[in-house]
Amino acid sequence: MSNLDDMLERNKDFAAKQSAAGTLMPWLPKAMPNVKATIIGCADMRVDPFEILGLKPGEAVVIRNIGGRITPVLLEELGLLGRIGQVAKEMPGGGGEFHLIVLQHTDCGITRLAGDPDKLAHYFQIPEEEVKAKNVTDPRAAVAGDVAWLRTIPALPATWILSGLVYDVATGLIEVVVPPAPIRAA
Repeated sequence: MSNLDDMLERNKDFAAKQSAAGTLMPWLPKAMPNVKATIIGCADMRVDPFEILGLKPGEAVVIRNIGGRITPVLLEELGLLGRIGQVAKEMPGGGGEFHLIVLQHTDCGITRLAGDPDKLAHYFQIPEEEVKAKNVTDPRAAVAGDVAWLRTIPALPATWILSGLVYDVATGLIEVVVPPAPIRAA
């Protein structure tokens, strides 16, 4: 049995349990999920936002990339999600408070790229001399910097709540580095 075969068997068990419990996306197609959040996190398999935040399917949108970093590609994805969200406001459960969470973590693999500024410059789509300001070896500074950058994006709604978190892979605890607040003051 291959790894994929094993995963597909686990999926059958998951689907059967969820269907029997009546928990397979019970709001669809009538309403939107009950938690209005997008979590930007790292692709590291040790840092599953659903697991570490106790989320259930449908409670948040999770976007994962290397380092959980804000990049031009990620901003484009947020723009598309925002457009989908505008359409979804018409559905029951749509609208209301929306939280954007930047979630990075300790012992991140992106730190191993610190000696390759050319690769990081390409990833962030910035000049190589600006890479150091991305703080890839310090997750707290990186989260603070990424949250600060998001606050400068005029296309993001000022009323969205924005926060920055760091997950400690050694303790399993999350530290609030940037407390939740509207993206821009009203």
